[in-house]
Amino acid sequence: MPKLGMEPIRKAALVKATIVEIGRAGSLDVTVSQIAKRAGMSAALAHHYFGSKEDIFLAAMRHILAIYGAEVRGALAAVDGPKPRLQAIIRASFSAGNFRKETVSAWLNFYVLAQTVPEARRLLRLYQRRLQSNLVHCLRPLVGAHAGRVASGIGALIDGVYLREALKGEAPDSASAVATVLDFVAAELKEKTA
Repeated sequence: MPKLGMEPIRKAALVKATIVEIGRAGSLDVTVSQIAKRAGMSAALAHHYFGSKEDIFLAAMRHILAIYGAEVRGALAAVDGPKPRLQAIIRASFSAGNFRKETVSAWLNFYVLAQTVPEARRLLRLYQRRLQSNLVHCLRPLVGAHAGRVASGIGALIDGVYLREALKGEAPDSASAVATVLDFVAAELKEKTA
């Protein structure tokens, strides 16, 4: 007889194990058996809960996106005004919860998966639209009609910093990442308001 209440605990363990295994491998070239072993269960049980490796990975990305969303909301709640809110979004993008080796690797592989898997593409577009919308909302009082273009630049720079961090083979440097994006923002604000 199955243990009642274990499903959410086991699913959470599989999601966390997926993120760790992708970070270890640096790719989606991990098996359900490896993920299940790390989570302390059988591959059959992992398949029972999620179906396929792709479904487990999508659940892991939903988890990463949920953490990111919560951190952005928390950061925004703690500040007031367009510039502090803009900086809060950028800092949340590179927070300790979002900018770990495993998470950066998962993001990189998420972009690859989104090229061929419609559900991954949908999740990625949702993330990109929310980021763009949040950035435009902060930027409009600062740069007016240029808000959309500047927000697109910031989003592209955030993605680019994640890509570079994934490829450098060292622990991600949050302070350097934030400084890179904030330097771009400062230059854009100076140019657009001058």
